[in-house]
Amino acid sequence: MAKINRIGILTSGGDSPGMNACIRAIVRTAIYHGVKVTGIIRGYAGLINGDMIEMDVGSVSNIIQRGGTILKTARSEEFKTQEGRAKAYENIKKWEIDALITIGGDGTYRGASDLNREYGVPIIGIPGTIDNDIYGTDYTIGYDTAINIALDAVDRIRDTAASHDRIFFVEVMGRNSGFIALDVGVAGGAEAILVPETITDVDKLCDTLVKGRKRGKHSSIVIVAEGDETGNSYEIAQKVKDRTGFDYRVTILGHIQRGGSPTARDRILASKLGLSAVEFLIDGVSNVMIGEINGEVVTTKLEMIWSNKKEIDTRLCRLAEILSI
Repeated sequence: MAKINRIGILTSGGDSPGMNACIRAIVRTAIYHGVKVTGIIRGYAGLINGDMIEMDVGSVSNIIQRGGTILKTARSEEFKTQEGRAKAYENIKKWEIDALITIGGDGTYRGASDLNREYGVPIIGIPGTIDNDIYGTDYTIGYDTAINIALDAVDRIRDTAASHDRIFFVEVMGRNSGFIALDVGVAGGAEAILVPETITDVDKLCDTLVKGRKRGKHSSIVIVAEGDETGNSYEIAQKVKDRTGFDYRVTILGHIQRGGSPTARDRILASKLGLSAVEFLIDGVSNVMIGEINGEVVTTKLEMIWSNKKEIDTRLCRLAEILSI
């Protein structure tokens, strides 16, 4: 691979807390090694439109604590076409970008892989998504912040649930994965956790809630991942009421889980992965995602990200069930 003189950075897909810490680490590591940095605004859409800026040390000052992404993010249907990627490559040449670092999830890596296959642009991906569903890393940037935000909400909801003798169904993000729901459910002492990866037995859920009432429980928390196959939280809650007669309320946390200042854990992970991405590129490594497994920085080939599914730890469901008695 040719010498890297300039790196382009973009964030794509959904934003996640810690992306700014990662951008900061990339820029400062690159400058430390004498490499120039171009920031690409609004992901692949910005790459197509030539919406780019020169970045220096000052451009990433005072951002490590900020949520979201200073480079902004967008989804680009045009980039999915060969014509769109051709426009993007013209801007890569115009700005004399030698390699790209893309921060995002599965869709971000697919786009990067297409760009590499068609034009030979060296790529390194960094996992930035609150869902934690990316193969090749124990944790993704933003996940720790998201579960702590959701957990704080659950703790507050439990107070009012107890005051009114109600069941609260709390819906968290996770259209295709139950990582957030599982961790929040266990840490929040939920009576039940419903995730897309397992079939929800509504009758069993009702039995759990009824037994709890008989043991003297006057309130219950049920955590629902938004992608649960049984339906949305309102549908599930109504099914429970139809069978048990229990009063309920539904709280959908939604995008609140994406916002706010990143936790220390997310800032550190983002910084480690940002630094590693730059140094791997300088050493000639590309077309991989940088992740962390068992505390060690590792690389995974991009095509393995979407050909392998990261599995949840279903033992946590049993743990929650046992501890909820």
